[in-house]
Amino acid sequence: MMTDNIQYACLIIYLLALVSLFIYGMNCYLLMIFYFFKSPKARKQHQEIKEAFFRKVSPADWPSVTIQLPVFNERYVVKRLIQSVCRFDYPKELLEIQILDDSTDDTADIAKTAIAEMRRQGFDIGYIHRDDRIGFKAGALKEGLKTAKGELVAIFDADFIPHPSFLKETIPYFAHPEIGMLQARWGHINSDYSLLTKAQSMGIDGHFGVEQAARAWSGFFMNFNGTAGIWRKTTIEDAGGWQADTLTEDLDLSYRAQLKGWKLKFVSDVVCPAEIPVTINAFKSQQHRWAKGSIQTAKKNLGRLFRSDLSLLVKFQAFMHLTHYMVHPMMLLVVLTSIPMLYSQWFFDSLAYPIMIFTLLCLATCGPSSMYVFSQRVLYKDWKSRIKVLPFLMCLGTGIAVNNTRAVLEAFLNIESGFIRTPKYGIKKREDSWKSKHYSIPLNTISILEFFLGLYSLSGLTLFLFFSKYLVSPFLLIYSLGFFYVFFLSVMHGYGKRVS
Repeated sequence: MMTDNIQYACLIIYLLALVSLFIYGMNCYLLMIFYFFKSPKARKQHQEIKEAFFRKVSPADWPSVTIQLPVFNERYVVKRLIQSVCRFDYPKELLEIQILDDSTDDTADIAKTAIAEMRRQGFDIGYIHRDDRIGFKAGALKEGLKTAKGELVAIFDADFIPHPSFLKETIPYFAHPEIGMLQARWGHINSDYSLLTKAQSMGIDGHFGVEQAARAWSGFFMNFNGTAGIWRKTTIEDAGGWQADTLTEDLDLSYRAQLKGWKLKFVSDVVCPAEIPVTINAFKSQQHRWAKGSIQTAKKNLGRLFRSDLSLLVKFQAFMHLTHYMVHPMMLLVVLTSIPMLYSQWFFDSLAYPIMIFTLLCLATCGPSSMYVFSQRVLYKDWKSRIKVLPFLMCLGTGIAVNNTRAVLEAFLNIESGFIRTPKYGIKKREDSWKSKHYSIPLNTISILEFFLGLYSLSGLTLFLFFSKYLVSPFLLIYSLGFFYVFFLSVMHGYGKRVS
């Protein structure tokens, strides 16, 4: 039997983790409320800003734009990327295109061939290649900025295909001198490829369709998402430039710029389609980078933010934003302390405590889920058919907890890791295959922990049912399914690559 001290320690850890999840979950409801009240005015302003700009500003006075395309080993999509930005409906004489290539494979040859073709068509397009990759993406953007001629700098990752009207839809915002950056909403070109891509697309829609919109429209801190956005060049320079001391250089620069007084904007009606990762190991790598970089950015900027004269609500939302990935360590703590909780029999003598736990878990779980459903409702007419994938997103969100907890711990412990970019395969339709292509991210040891945590959660579920503790059981079922789902998908995708 467990000692009383261990029982109390487990209980305190369990409740602290549960309360933390509750707070993050309730904030999802708060963002939905802000979105609901701010959306009509924001959408109206978008049309007014565009109409006023094109009515008052002649094409000769439109701002010059440098388009930066940072690439690294993107043989399957680099040509598509270059061609897409050369289709922009914007005066050629006001455009400069920079290919910032750190590639070590034949991507460079493919890019140079596409560049030559575009130059023959009259485009001002330059090629910058680095062999050292110092600073990774931040270093490449910094290098390109040294010679950038544009007043504005638009950035697109290799997996994006911006529409020809992208610049005309976004440039008008910069008529206001206090605007430092504008972020567009991410779309998806391959969301129907698999259940994994469908689940990811819903998660992305929740972030862009609700979170980013609510933050931007309510005057809270928001962020540039690394691509499909435009910066004012002087804003980047005033905020200290691109810095590579975090894995999310985009998030870091966004906060430094806003702390300098610049305004960042988000426009939901401008959608830039992109390729979603089609393998779970690529998704896990992407999530690891985002989770670790977010905590690194929090450590770097929250102190200065808390010392500023910003309102308490703005500071609270900034804290929730930068530390959002803490939900994953909290999930693991809830799982790990669930079985020891069974030995605290006094805790279950009254229904009051189990009902309280059940309520907190419901609100914490339903907060993000409600936001994802809400995002589908506001973005798509066929939202009812789209939300059928929600259970898979819930499994993905819980199953990824081991991977992201490792990232959070690395950030807190200052453990260095490289910038591993998300592989792109040029996948558009279900018939396309990634298995015979390069860049696949292999299976790693994290999957072993996912499997054992799946067994642990399943054991806890069995014990809770055996002892007739039914209120907590549904949540242990979600954790069990999540860990096993991510584990088996990781093995299947890792093994499938080796077979091919």
